[in-house]
Amino acid sequence: MPPNLTFYDVAMALNYKAIPHETTWVTLPDIKNVRSGLGIPACRKFADGTDFYTLPILIDPTTSRKIGDSFDIAVYLNKQYPDSGGDLFPPQSLDYTYDPSAQILIPLSETDASEYPQYARFNANVDAAFTMHTLLMVGGMPFDPETEEEAKKEFLRRAGATSWDAFSLGDEQRKQMLGSFEKALGDLAKLFGNHGPFITEKASYADLIVGGWLRMANRTMPADEWEQLRGGAWRCLWKVA
Repeated sequence: MPPNLTFYDVAMALNYKAIPHETTWVTLPDIKNVRSGLGIPACRKFADGTDFYTLPILIDPTTSRKIGDSFDIAVYLNKQYPDSGGDLFPPQSLDYTYDPSAQILIPLSETDASEYPQYARFNANVDAAFTMHTLLMVGGMPFDPETEEEAKKEFLRRAGATSWDAFSLGDEQRKQMLGSFEKALGDLAKLFGNHGPFITEKASYADLIVGGWLRMANRTMPADEWEQLRGGAWRCLWKVA
């Protein structure tokens, strides 16, 4: 099936920590059953409080640990394998906030309990900035032709929509959302300054969070819109991602 577009930050974290791994793809309609079968509870909630089942999942054969949240996976890798690869969570300033103009349907889990609270807040704000603009990306989602209809039904259920047309944007709406997206990314780019490609001299999980989302945007947005976004401060980070 086409690659899952939500796992890039974890894949890069595994590579950055120099940890050999294998990847198993799961279709969208099967995510709930796979997580439930592995005994991994949902790590997110819909706005109405019901469970939202997501990927990726990490199963470590060395310790038999099963973890089902990207941020928690990165924390685990850093603690379990401190001498392998680079440090995913070095001390650094991550001064970026994003205030969404509307309620986010699927917010991140609470982050106050994280042992890396600054990274957790950064993750939540970057997630919000990209999630609020996913209508720019939906049209380019690489569905598996064999399960496309079933996957779209699940997508609609998760979004609380009844028709795929609900994800369509008129020309003016798309122009406005693209402008909003550019503004959100422009504010985020200030954190990287002009030295790039990373926030500091070395990569951290914060860079991988942004790089993962940029890869998703690259895979799903129209080429001309992506070219607008990937210039400037993002050009260097994108090459690395």
